[in-house]
Amino acid sequence: MELVVLNTSGKETGRKVTLDETVFGIEPNQHAVYLEVKQYLAAQRQGTHKSKERSEITASTKKLKKQKGSGSARYGDIKSPTFRGGGRVFGPKPRDYRFKLNKALKRLAKKSVLSQKMRDNSIKVLEDLSFGAPKTKDFINVLNALELNGKKSLFVLPEANKNVYLSSRNLPKTKVMNFNEISSYDLVNAGEIIFLEGAVEKFQENLKK
Repeated sequence: MELVVLNTSGKETGRKVTLDETVFGIEPNQHAVYLEVKQYLAAQRQGTHKSKERSEITASTKKLKKQKGSGSARYGDIKSPTFRGGGRVFGPKPRDYRFKLNKALKRLAKKSVLSQKMRDNSIKVLEDLSFGAPKTKDFINVLNALELNGKKSLFVLPEANKNVYLSSRNLPKTKVMNFNEISSYDLVNAGEIIFLEGAVEKFQENLKK
């Protein structure tokens, strides 16, 4: 399985990269993808929600009326959940929504997304980018050359590149990440995935560990 390497003008360079079929050519496991995306989104939740229960309400504890003889339902104090301003029954409490997944399952999820993207022809390989200084206009020119302007795109770098990152930071539909920072959510959320030439081998090796 091979992909042609494109230059920053969108033209073929004549070079090709070999993609590992155990990473880009497996049968996608949708449940594994679902679990990792769920884990990622759960970890984003603050979990600071809180409502007061009956014991936490500041109010009178006087019994509103006598227990028997009124002909209506029994009442306790004004803090009862049946009254406005009373405590809430089984209300939310602060909690941590994060949960654990095995590394093997997370690797399977990434491979599944990449394999599906490969089937959809949504993966490109670009020669390594190098900007002398942060400049959004230069990055937009690359997007236009690759016909990605207006599309959600994820650029995968072989190593941290401050100039490339800063050049893309103001573009709402473009994300630039190092190869070892990517989650399945990032891959699913991207319409097009662009690997820099030097990132392909490193990314594949990372998924084989």
